[in-house]
Amino acid sequence: MSRQQREALDALLRSVPRPETPPTPEEQRTGFALGVGRPAAEDVTVRRTVLGGRPALELEPADAADHGRLLFLHGGGYVVGSPDTHAGLIGELVRRTGLRAVSPDYRLAPEHPFPAAVDDGFAAYRELLESGTDPRSLVLAGDSAGGGLVLATLLSARSAGLPLPAAAVLFSPWTDLTLGGASYRSRKEADPIFTEDDIRAYADHYLGAGDRTNPLASPLFADLTGLPPLLVQVGSNELLLDDAVRLAARAAEQDVTVTLEVESGLPHVFQQQFGRLDEADAALDRAARFLTARLDAARPDAADLAPAH
Repeated sequence: MSRQQREALDALLRSVPRPETPPTPEEQRTGFALGVGRPAAEDVTVRRTVLGGRPALELEPADAADHGRLLFLHGGGYVVGSPDTHAGLIGELVRRTGLRAVSPDYRLAPEHPFPAAVDDGFAAYRELLESGTDPRSLVLAGDSAGGGLVLATLLSARSAGLPLPAAAVLFSPWTDLTLGGASYRSRKEADPIFTEDDIRAYADHYLGAGDRTNPLASPLFADLTGLPPLLVQVGSNELLLDDAVRLAARAAEQDVTVTLEVESGLPHVFQQQFGRLDEADAALDRAARFLTARLDAARPDAADLAPAH
């Protein structure tokens, strides 16, 4: 069944017509919301809130755990996407983990180029800590550009001297805005979604003439020392394959605990296909187990929680 699902998904993605002229960012946002957006499951409560000065969504599963919080940063090349387009994916994570989640609607390019998204991600993280969230009970997750933004947020928090969370999960992270990965060539025919020009256009919108090796834009070039444990999931049929593989290697070289999972024959952010693709549900299950295990390992013991005398 899984092979048939993978082949059907690949055919479906390849059947999406490509416009003759490049769409505007606003047109891309509308198309993305219609084509990719999925609502949260009925047993997940969704509320609108504000975090770090930006509109945000809170998502709470029916049986929310007492311990733990998830900060999710959505993908979309820093140009498209929102917490609403990713509510379904976030909802699946909270259902599997029992965690309450919050996802800020960070500012998008080209109207708000780099470092606006990084500033908003950091502001959201900082406010969670300032409002009393124990970093040991906090985990982060993000997909595509959101995966890169998770890393930039962690780097910003480290630079500011803030304590880091228990762990982070990255789905098909975009970590190199120089487009330097060999998979832009080796996976050119395999990727059913993107061309190199597509991804370069996102980078142009976000960075303009800016330095594409800036570690907060391209975390592949950052010093990752001291970051929390990472789980990186990526499909083998995507141009961004090497963004994930090289990131995991660099993290390992710098003594960051990292787990890399490459799923054969799958496209970019295949986890969005939950309920339609067996591998998507299995990957989300593993991501949930990773997050809950790291939260359990970081959880303060009873002595830490006892009031001082």
